[in-house]
Amino acid sequence: MTTYADTFAEALPDKDRIAEVRAQLEEAGVKYVLSSWIDLFGIPKTKPVPMSDFERLCMGKGPQFAVHSISYVPELSPADSDQVMVPDLDAVYICPWDKTMAIIFADLFWEGKPYNVCPRQALKRAIRDGAAEGYTGYAGIEPEFIAMRFDEQGKPVKAIDDETRTAITSRRQAFGYDVEFSLDSMPFLKDMIDILEDLGWNVHDVVAEGAYSQFELDFHYTDLLEMADRLVFLRILLKEIAKKHGMFITFMPKPTIGDWRSGAHINLSMQSVDNPGVNLFGSDDDGWSDESRYAVGGLMAHAEALTAITCPTVNSYNGLVPRVGGFEGGTVTWAPTNITYGYNNRSAQFRLPQSRYCIENRAADMCMNVYLALAMSLTAAVNGIVNKIEPGPATDRDLYEMTKEEFETLGIRRLPRNLMAATEALRDDKMAESVMGTTMRDSYLAYKVDEWERYHQAVTDWEVQEYLRLY
Repeated sequence: MTTYADTFAEALPDKDRIAEVRAQLEEAGVKYVLSSWIDLFGIPKTKPVPMSDFERLCMGKGPQFAVHSISYVPELSPADSDQVMVPDLDAVYICPWDKTMAIIFADLFWEGKPYNVCPRQALKRAIRDGAAEGYTGYAGIEPEFIAMRFDEQGKPVKAIDDETRTAITSRRQAFGYDVEFSLDSMPFLKDMIDILEDLGWNVHDVVAEGAYSQFELDFHYTDLLEMADRLVFLRILLKEIAKKHGMFITFMPKPTIGDWRSGAHINLSMQSVDNPGVNLFGSDDDGWSDESRYAVGGLMAHAEALTAITCPTVNSYNGLVPRVGGFEGGTVTWAPTNITYGYNNRSAQFRLPQSRYCIENRAADMCMNVYLALAMSLTAAVNGIVNKIEPGPATDRDLYEMTKEEFETLGIRRLPRNLMAATEALRDDKMAESVMGTTMRDSYLAYKVDEWERYHQAVTDWEVQEYLRLY
């Protein structure tokens, strides 16, 4: 059920629809179903069931879960009821690497109502509330990742990197866009392209990105819920196909100092409920619309809190800097650094691209909970349009070259410099609390504060090299 249901009973699918999906799965050869709910950090969880239990699963009589025992949400105790999942029969994915299995994304319920720490339910609520204001959202996401393997000593190394295969070290050419490296990568990339095309995702291109063995897969935009499900399925799919090639995939934004950051830029567009099929943000005939400007204003108003969701790890903020010494392919990162917008300006958080009418949030990476990220993005954009929030003038300058005094004069804020700063902004943002709900927001905050404090209990190699003999 793609729409938000206020009760467990309302969420249950029609029996004819259950029979239709079961017939399709059995005809495809599916024997096992992994109905999967999404945890606080966007990770899918499941208990596989055989097809013989499909009807029970769809009617909410399948596996139950003590979500509060494993998912960093300690608001419930061992004496409380378990959570029940209801599969969304519009979110069915047969696993291309083993077509006897299917993953179906599901929503969690607790004691007859939507579970208040279910991120997929939070996105559904945001979609419902946006529609009540007259707007629907669409998104494309640009997923970046690094393919790695283990060498003979068990050390993780780049999977596509000639320097790991020879004793001769040369001045390395840039990996980005390179034909030779693209050809070296094609055994893995061909599998991915073929699978995504078979899924009907309409792959536009595959990019050898700036870091060695880093890639980006670009496919067509769709509605927010389907895009969130697709991104989670893509993360599973990439890891499974990589295993068949003796590799593994990391979505960690910055595995080494010299790496380009792996991002997952969110490209948001909107339509009017009363005028479906027409992009509210602009057209080739009319250019960028007033609605696009107000939506940018709404996103900028909540940018710090949004970044706590879209850049959710300590490591995320290592990539949100203008320059890096020892950087492969130059010194400039092309990463967003400041809360502003510009026309095709890749140093700004929000870019209005020259090739499409959408708002690209460049401060996002593959570690995000995409359901919460899209829920926050849609709500902020709708608030901007409804309240006609002006974002101020566009910044069509290289932000890396601007001074602190220029930023202050223009009123341009810096993106949070670390996870703790972003987390504090999330705590103070009332819109974020309304989107996530108090319980989910507080659980997320508690874990992220703990993550930050655990990070500062660790002594890094950098600290030893910097201080051990200096003082």
